Amino acid sequence: MRKSLLDRELRSRTGVKIVSEILKRTRGHAGQSTMNNHADSASRRAFLLTGSCMGGGLIAGYGTLGIMAGQFLYPADDGDFGWQFVASLHEIAVGESREYVAPSGARVVVARQTEQETADAFIALSSVCPHLGCRVHWEPHNSRFFCPCHNGAFDRQGQPTEGPPAAAGQQLVRFPLKVEDGLLFIEAPLSSIARES
Repeated sequence: MRKSLLDRELRSRTGVKIVSEILKRTRGHAGQSTMNNHADSASRRAFLLTGSCMGGGLIAGYGTLGIMAGQFLYPADDGDFGWQFVASLHEIAVGESREYVAPSGARVVVARQTEQETADAFIALSSVCPHLGCRVHWEPHNSRFFCPCHNGAFDRQGQPTEGPPAAAGQQLVRFPLKVEDGLLFIEAPLSSIARES
């Protein structure tokens, strides 16, 4: 019986030593693991911060690109046209033309084709050739609009008849006209595209 009591005591002392040794080692490792956890959490924090900044930048960039693409593909139609005075009917004789510059800067040639005192007696066409943007003028002796840059010609209605515009099927832009109380008015753009952007 003595032997069993002695064995138990020895075992308990050995157990205490083993437990105290384990606790010492664990505490030492615990301090190291705490530092490692700090380092790991700092690197995780930096990674998450960098990743969220990059993600935010991508979202902002693609969002801006999407807005710009939408404005390009589906431009706003303000209907920013208005009726502007050109001249009184007696100021433009048959076969003559007058250049008109809209508030937007658009250049228009207004030509009188008949004696009537209605809007049908006049025609208003853009004085900018659709081929390369040269100035077009009315030639009454040839009854045509002519572009001197590449010998482009247009009939009385602005349809192409000769030169590069005829080959490409490019016609002059036509503007509506009206007559009120002996005065000729044109419906023209009031603001330029450059001012809208």
